Amino acid sequence: MEVLGPRHQNGAMPVLFEKVVAASDRVSSTRKRSEKVAVLAGLFDNMDESDVPTIVAILSGEPRQGKIGIGYQTIAGLELPPAAQATVTVSDIDRALDQIARTTGEGSQGHRLEILSGILIECTADEQSFIKRLLVGGVRQGALEGIMTEAVAKAAGVPIAAVRRAAMMRPDLGHVAAVALNQGSSGLSEIGLEVLQPIQPMLAKTAASPVDAIEQSGLSSVEWKLDGVRIQVHRSGRTVRIFTRNLNDVTQRLAEVVAMVLEFDTDHLVLDGEVMTLMTDGQPRPFAETMSRFGTEDHSDVGVVPFFFDVLHEAGHDLIDRPLSERQAVVDHVVPERFRVPRLVTDDGDRAVRMLDEARAAGHEGIMVKRIDSLYEAGRRGATWLKVKPAHTLDLVVLAVEWGSGRRAGWLSNVHLGARDPATGQFIMLGKTFKGMTDSMLEWQTKRFLELETHREGHIVHIRPEQVVEIAFDGVQASSRYPGGMTLRFARVKGYRYDKGPEEADTIDAVRAIFE
Repeated sequence: MEVLGPRHQNGAMPVLFEKVVAASDRVSSTRKRSEKVAVLAGLFDNMDESDVPTIVAILSGEPRQGKIGIGYQTIAGLELPPAAQATVTVSDIDRALDQIARTTGEGSQGHRLEILSGILIECTADEQSFIKRLLVGGVRQGALEGIMTEAVAKAAGVPIAAVRRAAMMRPDLGHVAAVALNQGSSGLSEIGLEVLQPIQPMLAKTAASPVDAIEQSGLSSVEWKLDGVRIQVHRSGRTVRIFTRNLNDVTQRLAEVVAMVLEFDTDHLVLDGEVMTLMTDGQPRPFAETMSRFGTEDHSDVGVVPFFFDVLHEAGHDLIDRPLSERQAVVDHVVPERFRVPRLVTDDGDRAVRMLDEARAAGHEGIMVKRIDSLYEAGRRGATWLKVKPAHTLDLVVLAVEWGSGRRAGWLSNVHLGARDPATGQFIMLGKTFKGMTDSMLEWQTKRFLELETHREGHIVHIRPEQVVEIAFDGVQASSRYPGGMTLRFARVKGYRYDKGPEEADTIDAVRAIFE
């Protein structure tokens, strides 16, 4: 198929902000992916070049400036008379948010509020509502970044694969969109891996068992799945930068990892791995102890050790398009064995089972099964990487539920989970989840929970603690946010237990036993 050139036209008029708000409403009101893509692609017709990154960021759920230092309570309490007509442009909004983000020092909160009020008073009621929701993370329209990627490709007349790859190499979809619309495929092809600039990590799908994973993958690298924090380590000469899976720079918090990597016998390197805390016998410490190194306080007394399982670049050569077997050979060459994740290459399901048993006995989560010829699909949850890890389940009670947004608008979605305290008969909240819910489940629970409603607080519907739900989760970690001092890691709904009453729910003691 012939690839068309860029559709962006020079001399385009600036975009009115109301056009973006209307597009957001249309995207939220339909569940058809093709309609969402068409609406978003239409926005880019004859658009001013400077507006592209701003619009992409806004419609992906967060302004280009990120957090701007104005809290929820301030925004929620800000009531200003709206304008009668829409006159504000996208660039007007972007300039105001830039000013707010740059405002610091004594009296900055008041100055930020003054700037925000100044732009809000020029906006219509719909525009005001949208900006407020945007600034508190309330613009959620259902997998919008993926949909936006398709819309950019459609608007620019370039292959979707080219946009996806560029966005993985340069995790700034606004910049990628501007390149696609102005330079087409040739511009996108020039966006590649840059040492010291993070790229999206490859993710894995789930397999039910080691045998199932081997049956799907054939000859594979079977590796321990560590219960640590995913890191991507870049080295260029004597400069090292470390990023988390969501691309935050955490170099300053992992000085010992920097020192270790500087000892490796290569000057240019990009590694994929995990970092974790260990006990003296080599067993992993609780996940929360590793996470403490990434908080706002200094936890340099909590020592961490990196373990690497992949390499994306070495000595001037990009390796993401080379098979896993070749990448692992490079890992073995540049990374000392004590910093490598244990692995074996096999197509034998029984050997994979034994590897899982060994990983679990050593205190780790499970195993990864990676097809030995797999390429590194940055940012993708590829079928060539499969994870196998036993999950815990608990029967908990729903205490409250939140109204959904985006494609879940009109449905009760995020459930608050409680475990029974046998001493008091009360329920102690452990956290929330909206994961694992099908459309039919959302429809059922909306009706069910409205029947159990006791009162509301904003978007939260409190209900009588009667409905039992089976929750799968990966572990229990300490949390000061919840009254029990614990929360569930990666909780998701397996199903509602219609055959159990709340008195049969699992107790807080059972949760504490898992935690300990």
